[in-house]
Parts: sequence; C-alpha cells; structure tokens
Amino acid sequence: MARTLRRLLFLALVAGIAAAWYARRQRPSPLELTPTTFGAVASPSDAPAPKLAWVAPDGEACPTGFPVKANERSKIYHVPGGRFYDRTVPERCYATADDAEADGYRRAKA
Repeated sequence: MARTLRRLLFLALVAGIAAAWYARRQRPSPLELTPTTFGAVASPSDAPAPKLAWVAPDGEACPTGFPVKANERSKIYHVPGGRFYDRTVPERCYATADDAEADGYRRAKA
C-alpha cells in the first residue's frame, strides 16, 4: 500500500513538472507581445513602433545602440567601461542598464 502511494505521488510530481513546462512553453515571449494582443489598439497603423527591450548579440559584440551586455545564466549585466566588460560574451544586449534591470538582471560588481 505504501509503495503504491509513493509511486502515485511520484507520478503526480512528474505530471506537475511536465504541465508547468508545457504552460511555460506556450506563453509568448515579451518580443512577441503587441498592443493588439490585448485588444488595446484597434489598428496596427495607429500604434507606435514597439521599443525592443533587448536584441541578440552580433557574434561576440553588441550591435550599435545596445551597449549593455547581459548573461542569461548568471542574470548579470555589464556596462561599457566596467571591469569585465571587454571579456564578457553577451547573450543579450540592452540599450540601457534600466532595461536590463527591468528584465531581472543585476549590475556586475566592480
């Protein structure tokens, strides 16, 4: 009886993890969201161009206009002139440090 109960609990745990993973994969990314997604704007021509929060790096450098380098795994961002800025290989590039902080990143320690 106890063995069966443990197996059922384990299967419920696995099913819960799988359901959470599936729900996370179905959610649109912030770049895919538009004002019309929520019905806020009647026509796309009336909407201003959306501001990109971040862009993908161009090789090992950030494109012009997006100098802030961010690492997704550590959730740390580096600004130009910072101690490890030149050695950092970016995974995301932000226009400002405020944009990186809004996405949950923290500034690199000096």
